[in-house]
Amino acid sequence: MTLELTGGPDFAAPAPKTPRWTRYYAGHAVTFGCPARTSERTPRVWSGRGLGLPEAELAGFAAQLRRVMRNDAYWLARAACEDRYAGDARVWSPGRYDDEDGFVYFAGPCTHRDPWPGYRPARAFTIALPHVRGLRIRVAAYLAG
Repeated sequence: MTLELTGGPDFAAPAPKTPRWTRYYAGHAVTFGCPARTSERTPRVWSGRGLGLPEAELAGFAAQLRRVMRNDAYWLARAACEDRYAGDARVWSPGRYDDEDGFVYFAGPCTHRDPWPGYRPARAFTIALPHVRGLRIRVAAYLAG
């Protein structure tokens, strides 16, 4: 017996009703939104100090970072940035896995609207475009490791 598979629109996976990630570019920053998350799996942000993502979401987030780096806004922001080390990996800490909640935390320049200290669930968070490269390096290193 032979099984023959063919591709095409009949076999294409349907797009989710709510996207897993959204991106919005403003000035020299990108805001990531994550509308399709339960509160337990929503990214956590300590404004100005770091970002926490569910370990299962890291590969998808790495793809989002890659898409940001392909955007013209990223390259314009990198060219305009006076800090030539802004895109270095050292701006972000290596990923630290927390086995209590299944999140991986990266200390670095990530912000959101909540003024309170500590990691808080955030449906949207912002990263300056020049810092995206460093976070992409750290996420890739964690996934490879």
